[in-house]
Amino acid sequence: MTTVEPASDHEGPPPEALLPSFRVTDVERDDDRLIYYGRPQTEYQRLEQQLWPLFREYGYEVRLDVVSDSEPDPITGVAVTEDRQALVAEPRSVGVDSVPWTNVVMFVATVLTTLYAGTIWYYEPVNGPLDLLAGWPFSLAVLGVLGVHEFGHYALSRYHDVEASLPYFIPVPTFIGTFGAVIKMKGRIPNRKALFDIGVAGPLAGLVAAIGVAVFGLYQDPIPVPPEVLNSESAIQLELGYPPLLQFLSWATGQPLTYEDPALVASPIVFGAWIGLFVTFLNLIPVGQLDGGHIIRSMVGERSETIAALVPGGLFALAGYLYLFTGVSSNAPFLWVFWGLIALGLAYVGPTRPVFDEPLDKKRMAVGVLTFVLGALCFTPVPFELIGA
Repeated sequence: MTTVEPASDHEGPPPEALLPSFRVTDVERDDDRLIYYGRPQTEYQRLEQQLWPLFREYGYEVRLDVVSDSEPDPITGVAVTEDRQALVAEPRSVGVDSVPWTNVVMFVATVLTTLYAGTIWYYEPVNGPLDLLAGWPFSLAVLGVLGVHEFGHYALSRYHDVEASLPYFIPVPTFIGTFGAVIKMKGRIPNRKALFDIGVAGPLAGLVAAIGVAVFGLYQDPIPVPPEVLNSESAIQLELGYPPLLQFLSWATGQPLTYEDPALVASPIVFGAWIGLFVTFLNLIPVGQLDGGHIIRSMVGERSETIAALVPGGLFALAGYLYLFTGVSSNAPFLWVFWGLIALGLAYVGPTRPVFDEPLDKKRMAVGVLTFVLGALCFTPVPFELIGA
């Protein structure tokens, strides 16, 4: 049960310090939160800009909210609920206060699922737990790229003093082993510069890692396909579409992505890099809470919502073109329909709005353009085809 009691005079900003932006009528403490009841004296964005730095000095994140307050009627004694405007201040905690067990459990599970996926790519049977270790090169490649990506976000969040969680890895027991990882942004973003830096750090860091993994994987010996798999009539064949960046790395190193001999395939480490590049492209789609949404919002401001509104239609159009005018299997159009629906939902939710919305400097604008160009080099219209499914 939550207890609510009057707050002491020294826990947060004194009520008079909130003037002239917010006129306080009373202050209460709800566990570790402070609730300042009263009336705003200016519009919301200006109110936030004026009071946000003050509450940060006292170690709180603050938001304007409508709080239901229940008090007994002085005559009847019956509890009467009243909705009141209030500033709700919650304590900030940028670091990790205790063992993040959810993150740990999800990471361990993702290690296991990527190990399992690796055994598939290495054509190694799994008859016991220790057999999973055969997939460790693939697992390390995938988790390395995704981990570098997410810790790029985390490092810049810490740099800009924005509260963020550690990465939550998403385990999936399929041939890829994971759907990536996410970081929760718990605090407000102070300005466009911080929004840009946090958004761009993940894709650029992950891209560098993916390039390194790809080059290393290209120099590894190819994997022989077992005859029973090669000659099986019921086997499902997976054909990858290689993005321009991976094709360039193959050309630059002189190492093949595919072999004329159908009994040889490239090292699964290359596929780990392919996953990293594909995830980079998806994250850079300029909509909503994706990395690309953060970057484009910081670059063009509120005009980003117009761009985001066009994204779902573009993905649906790509799916329609592939379905109607190419001979690819149905999984490719379905993939872009799926992402079109995701983009539609993200566009509806909208982008992250920083507290202070000043334009970016030219240097960051140039880095933003370069990042989107690199993201485009990670795109392929048909990422993969399942033949025989």
